Amino acid sequence: MQKIQVQELLCFGIAAGGGNAALVVQHGPARAEQRQQFATERNKPACVFIDTADDGRIVLDYFYPHKRSPLCLHATLAAAHMLLSAQRPQLEVRTAMHDQPLSLILQDGEVFIQLTPQAAPDVAVTQELAAQLLTAPGRALASPPVIASVGSPKLLLEVADSATLQGLTPDLARITDWGRQHGVSGCYAWCRRPDGALEGRNFNHLDPAAEDAATGVAAGALTVVLKTGLILYQGANVGTPCRLRTEFRDESILIGGKTVVRSAT
Repeated sequence: MQKIQVQELLCFGIAAGGGNAALVVQHGPARAEQRQQFATERNKPACVFIDTADDGRIVLDYFYPHKRSPLCLHATLAAAHMLLSAQRPQLEVRTAMHDQPLSLILQDGEVFIQLTPQAAPDVAVTQELAAQLLTAPGRALASPPVIASVGSPKLLLEVADSATLQGLTPDLARITDWGRQHGVSGCYAWCRRPDGALEGRNFNHLDPAAEDAATGVAAGALTVVLKTGLILYQGANVGTPCRLRTEFRDESILIGGKTVVRSAT
């Protein structure tokens, strides 16, 4: 049996030494419950386990400290950093839960993930419900609520501006319960900035301290809805400022950002 290899990478960071942490695990435990225990004990934002299927395909399996996930794009970016090289600048992989195809691409020294929009739950969301989830009664959204997905569905809620966004104190328990009922991975509040970029916050945890610093699946979902490439800022309010970049290419979406190795064991 090969020794387990664990690399910690920081993804989408702006400042040196910053970014959303992900553990890339090779030759790790095989069973899902063992992987969940590993992810819970390490308590990093995400872990991705790299497997090789019987047919030789690479499979990525994602775990947060509190649950398994069908897709985590910052963890995918971390895995791509480890798997790609000048000799292998592109690699086709699959996700473990839904067998979703992903293309990992090394281009001009940067890593990208190429994927296609996925079907999202057909759930009606009213302004009133959105206000209740965000604990912002009487405050209208800047656009209608919408659910979109590139592999992990998000409820996208546009608010008026950055001050409104950063002042949100949502009902995390209600968001979690609503998401479980409808197959939606929490909600993502976002706004447009004066410089043309977007800014967002992800609410998909019961613990406010576990708020995500960078949410690639939300950046992808926004790209699906807006039908354009974008720059998305996130994480400054939790002390980890991040920048995510996407490109919109008709039938597919590219998502990329900075990745650096923090440690390896």
